[in-house]
Amino acid sequence: MLLSVSAGCGYQFTVEGTGPVIGGGAGIAAQGPPVRLALHTFKNNSFEPNLEFKYTKYFRQAMQSVGGAEFVDDEVSADFILEGAILSVTLPSLAFTRTQTRESRVLVKAAVSVKDRKTGKVRWSETGTSSSDFFVGAAPTSDLPSGLQFNRVLQDRAIEQAGQLLAADLADRFLAARDGGKFQRHAAKDLSVPVAGDTDSSEPIEPQGDFVPQQPLINYPLKD
Repeated sequence: MLLSVSAGCGYQFTVEGTGPVIGGGAGIAAQGPPVRLALHTFKNNSFEPNLEFKYTKYFRQAMQSVGGAEFVDDEVSADFILEGAILSVTLPSLAFTRTQTRESRVLVKAAVSVKDRKTGKVRWSETGTSSSDFFVGAAPTSDLPSGLQFNRVLQDRAIEQAGQLLAADLADRFLAARDGGKFQRHAAKDLSVPVAGDTDSSEPIEPQGDFVPQQPLINYPLKD
């Protein structure tokens, strides 16, 4: 009976492929070697304390998940320098009564940029936003500090979730820019190989073979 029931069940669960990765689509992998980056701690322009450390960690994890970057400990070993800033964190109300807010939204905005370590030129920059909603369980006039603390915990979790979503989105954009050739380095010109028509007038040209320099032509005045 059990065999017949299981055989007649209309639900089947199968897993195929590599599956999704954090910050990237299902089965999408980076092409070519990763970009060597030195990651600076994000600047925090919001009123949330210590948020720069969390968001820097989220972005690093998202970048490592998509496989498009290799982080180094010092700038000397890096080809590019990645910098970021948390521009704003706002908490608009979604549902409320006359006395309290019932539901809020965390709206986060951040910007990242990658510049060449040697030239200082910005190769890539993006600005992104993300949001996360949470319910408020305690009224602002509540005498229970535990209720207010619980609301703060919900708010902090929403801020963290918004940061993780934002980091995943920016990491995907970085990977697309990388695969598009934004961080390719061009080979330096080999000065040891002469190029036709490309001479330096500051240095004399040495004669080759039995080259005899000709004397300049002098015009002598005729005598009467």
